[in-house]
Amino acid sequence: MKLDDVRAKAWAMPLTSPIYPRGPYRFVNREFLVVSYRTDPKLLEAVVPAPLEPAPGAIVKMEFIRMPDSTGFGDYTEAGQVVPVVFERQPGTYSHSMFLNDDAPIAGGREIWGFPKKLAGPSLRVDKDVLVGTLDYGDIRVATGTMGYKHRSFDPAKALAAVTGANYLLKIITHVDCTPRVCELVRYRCQDVVIKGAWEGPAALQLFEHALAPVARLPVLEVVGAVHILTDLTLGLGEVVHDYLSERSAGARRQAAMATG
Repeated sequence: MKLDDVRAKAWAMPLTSPIYPRGPYRFVNREFLVVSYRTDPKLLEAVVPAPLEPAPGAIVKMEFIRMPDSTGFGDYTEAGQVVPVVFERQPGTYSHSMFLNDDAPIAGGREIWGFPKKLAGPSLRVDKDVLVGTLDYGDIRVATGTMGYKHRSFDPAKALAAVTGANYLLKIITHVDCTPRVCELVRYRCQDVVIKGAWEGPAALQLFEHALAPVARLPVLEVVGAVHILTDLTLGLGEVVHDYLSERSAGARRQAAMATG
């Protein structure tokens, strides 16, 4: 294979059989259970990277997401924590942790956008009159969320705003010497969103301590609400809004100039 061939075909690894196809990625009947809870604001401040700031209220959203039909990624389920934040005086959410049961979206999510994805065993199902989201890491249960099934309609406009808002990720890719080669704050939005249904109801959430799935490090102090949303959407590609390494390099150059001046 010639040099030009490598450059032309280099999309994702492995070179001759990429683990995921090029986007865009369309999701049909994507189903969310989102349990919002209040946590310790000091613990929240310790995990949200500047220049993001935690939004007032110290809220965390534990999400369980069922994706039965997704372009290129197939059929899988996801769970994780997102944090309402403020960036340049505008609201958004920051993805703090994510756990999936499918290799392709783990690789694609990490490599393209910088989603903090790990392999685990999330699920979302209906148990009689209760919507149940669970997260297992190996054989160990680390999260259980429950919500009364379709108790009350939820405002579709609010559901649309929640799904289409700005989302932030910290993308990190290491160099071959284990130093960071990419360290960027990425923003993305969901596009072409169709809300097929939205509900709210009574909810509960339990988080359990685990060394490698540390969702309980943002403990539940009070459950403040839960929503169940069914939607079709396209996962929009991202944009870099802050480059941590460029900032560091610029600072080093300023210090060197001051030292020699």
